Amino acid sequence: MENGPMSSAPPPLLALKDERRTWLITGVAGFIGCNLLAAILKLDQRVVGLDNFSTGHRRNLDQIEVAVTPEQWRNFSFIEGDIRDPTACRSACGDADYVLHQAALGSVPRSIADPITTNQNNIDGFLNMLVAARDARGGRGVERFVYAASSSTYGDHPDLPKVEVKIGKPLSPYAVTKYVNELYAEVFARTYGLDSVGLRYFNVFGPHQDPDGAYAAVIPKWIAALMRDETVWINGDGETSRDFFYIDNAVQANLLAATTRVPEALNQVYNVAVGERTSLNDLHRLIQHELRVRRPELKLQPAEYREFRAGDVRHSLADISKARRLLGYQPSHTLAQGLKTAMDWYVKDLTTLRQQD
Repeated sequence: MENGPMSSAPPPLLALKDERRTWLITGVAGFIGCNLLAAILKLDQRVVGLDNFSTGHRRNLDQIEVAVTPEQWRNFSFIEGDIRDPTACRSACGDADYVLHQAALGSVPRSIADPITTNQNNIDGFLNMLVAARDARGGRGVERFVYAASSSTYGDHPDLPKVEVKIGKPLSPYAVTKYVNELYAEVFARTYGLDSVGLRYFNVFGPHQDPDGAYAAVIPKWIAALMRDETVWINGDGETSRDFFYIDNAVQANLLAATTRVPEALNQVYNVAVGERTSLNDLHRLIQHELRVRRPELKLQPAEYREFRAGDVRHSLADISKARRLLGYQPSHTLAQGLKTAMDWYVKDLTTLRQQD
């Protein structure tokens, strides 16, 4: 596993400060959405946020308010609404120049347990947003529709690293919905001229990521378990591997996708990751190391193993050369660097939540 320093990321898109635009972020109270909100407000942009709090949290918005200036916060307006409601989507799109569509019902296991609700959110809701974006700004449509795609689209295709043009058969209802998103975006580009960019996120982590619930992501879930002296469960033998990447890389990709002026970069899908593969066993060791540095009093127990999880792929690794070439994407953090940056936030947040219980 490569842990050396990454190349310098592209400088912040400070040119946006000279041209204030209106951005819509769906799922703004969620993990990725609220990080996007903070970054865009700090660029002195106007932001409209849409969320129904089904998986996002009001506390995320409260924390972003503290992280920006009062003047920047006044550039934010919030709509509590559901992407399954076409009226809410139309209202949110309004005069938006750019749409960053993050709202979805994530998790492979959740989609297996409840495929109907996953479909309603991820396909019906996505289509509602496309129509609203097409009709926004008095019928001119938004300038750019950037949406959260997923590495689950690669399905059972065996090749590593994953290259955008080679996908297999989907392994879960969630994977089906995210692939349908890509198809719909392509059709809307051809039929209506709605320019879009799909970002196939791999395994993203960082501040504001929820550690609780049946479908929590592995990194915050394991950190929470270790801090609470609970069992860390690893599905399978621990040699399953993923391309884990820090949230700042996802924010960078969204900003680049929304503002690119390269025609060839539009109406494409891109892998968003680091291009490094880490096993669950190695991930567990890294997390334990970072926790010991900050909380040496914790008695960190070894992980326990159980059956492989239905719908999971064995290995995942992204080829990010297309995003580098067409978007100018340059990851700013490796997994190890991202964990160092994020761990202080995880420890502080989990300690605060425990004190509030």
